[in-house]
Amino acid sequence: MLTYAYFMRIIQMVMKYSELKKILKKNGCNFDRDGGNHEIWYSPHTQRLFAVGRHSGKEVPTGTASSIFKQAGIKK
Repeated sequence: MLTYAYFMRIIQMVMKYSELKKILKKNGCNFDRDGGNHEIWYSPHTQRLFAVGRHSGKEVPTGTASSIFKQAGIKK
């Protein structure tokens, strides 16, 4: 699991959706299924499903990345 300090450094960096998905996988989250315009992922930390955009080549807005990590249970 990410430490809070490391998490904050990641959030402040420019990150692409493909990099965000790698971080989710490293922290135990799994791809569940395809949704309409998003991928649906499962977090064993929160035991919930959450959506991640299908924009592999694009940069993730800081607020979006923060929200996804929070839903995944990676951010405290």
